[in-house]
Amino acid sequence: MPRTNCERTPAQPTSVKQRQRYARMLRAAAHLGAVHGLEGVQMHDVARRSGVAIATLYRYFPSKTHLFAAVLHDQVSRLEAGTPPPPPGAGPVEAVSELLTGASRQLFEQPLLALAMLQSNNVSHVGDGSPVRRTDEILVDLVLRTAGVTDPGEQDRRVVRILEQAWYGLLTTVLYERSSPEAAHDGIRLACRLLLGPVLAGRRASGRA
Repeated sequence: MPRTNCERTPAQPTSVKQRQRYARMLRAAAHLGAVHGLEGVQMHDVARRSGVAIATLYRYFPSKTHLFAAVLHDQVSRLEAGTPPPPPGAGPVEAVSELLTGASRQLFEQPLLALAMLQSNNVSHVGDGSPVRRTDEILVDLVLRTAGVTDPGEQDRRVVRILEQAWYGLLTTVLYERSSPEAAHDGIRLACRLLLGPVLAGRRASGRA
């Protein structure tokens, strides 16, 4: 079975057919990951289910962690595209809390896939060495947009990155069965209030919000 050096930058699809093939591979990985988890998925099964040669799969995903990090990247990109701007008058902290708790519920519906994606994302960041936006950058931009921050500074981004890390941590406590979804959702709301609340209040006081 051909294998590719995992240190190589993964290829990116450019043509319509390549993008369609790429999407099939992601769908196949998501389906198998939801059933078998990261360790139980075999690359040749992903290739077979998506109807591509194994060499093609390795060209785009040099390892299984690259593959499931890309699945997470795809899902976060879809979340970004499908999340409308908050309605006028919506509380920004509450809007971000709803965004993150809603995303959490979707992840908890397929815990094996969610854990596979988060584990893979820890060691294989989609976007490194390529023009593709990193998964964490997409999420940071989405949180800022949901909070109504249109001109974020570096301090704003740092706070949201910390919130993102807190969210990932709360997700994993549930996926490793160390906490309940309800406790995680409470933690997400608390993290949003503690982290975003002071920042947004400061922006309002300075006339930037």
